[in-house]
Amino acid sequence: MSKILYMSKILITGGAGFIGSNLVDELIKRGHKVCVIDNLSTGKKEYLNSKAKFYKIDICSSAIDKIFKREKFDYVFHLAAQMDVRISVAKPELDNKINVLGAINVLRNCRDCKVKKIIFSSTGGAIYGEAKSIPTSENYPAEPISPYGIHKLTFEKYLNYYYQVYGQKYVALRLANVYGPRQYRGGEAGVASIFIDNLVNNKSSLVNGDGKQTRDYVYVDDVARALVAAMKTGYVGVINIGTAKEIDLWKIIKCIEKSTGQKFNYKNMPAKLGEQRRSSLSYNRAKKILKWRPKVYLEEGVKKTIAWSKNK
Repeated sequence: MSKILYMSKILITGGAGFIGSNLVDELIKRGHKVCVIDNLSTGKKEYLNSKAKFYKIDICSSAIDKIFKREKFDYVFHLAAQMDVRISVAKPELDNKINVLGAINVLRNCRDCKVKKIIFSSTGGAIYGEAKSIPTSENYPAEPISPYGIHKLTFEKYLNYYYQVYGQKYVALRLANVYGPRQYRGGEAGVASIFIDNLVNNKSSLVNGDGKQTRDYVYVDDVARALVAAMKTGYVGVINIGTAKEIDLWKIIKCIEKSTGQKFNYKNMPAKLGEQRRSSLSYNRAKKILKWRPKVYLEEGVKKTIAWSKNK
């Protein structure tokens, strides 16, 4: 059994957020010591596991240097981000500040404090742009059509630079559209949870465009498993995490209606700038390197998310 399967000191940036808090729970369950950095701009303190050590701080702050030096982390999971494609289109400077400059601040500390590996939560669909090959593999040219995708790709390049020049090991997981319990309402990637939460609370939803745009929806527990697996692998580079299935908005709506027995109410709106038409990710590399494959598919994931929305 690998030594890192035993207790490690781990930092999760954005650990009070949707994916981050689920990852915190998974790592603590496996016996690791976990610290969280989060400015709570979108994260929620009540999502934090009581066994995690919490620092309320922004990743852009120079004060994180002291935290790195004090805690001496073995591994760092970098999830803190500006996560909304639409905000990145409206405010590209803000997106760059958080998703590039803030991320570099974390990466520099990883190098300076000799962190064994940094695992970065990147984006799948937004990096590949309007791919002609679907499901899309990691070898497909990265041609993002939003500042969000551009900045995620930019930081991937910085990770490779730090590896080539300084030997800082990393894995960048290019995540598909993650959904599930604790997801925030707002942001393109949150559409499944937005629709579920609105229906549970008898609110109307917005369907942008013709509703035939497709995404690859991967459940948050599957993503947490992939992140943990990335910590254990010796591989350095990028790996897609998705289901290889294209799902449009109407299929999500039909699945939610079937699971709740309720009629979905919506208003049709124009398509949004910077949004792709189609997206689905191949997970062949994840299957080979991480021994990972998705276990929770849409119908089950929707039911789990509905149950959480009703009880939160």
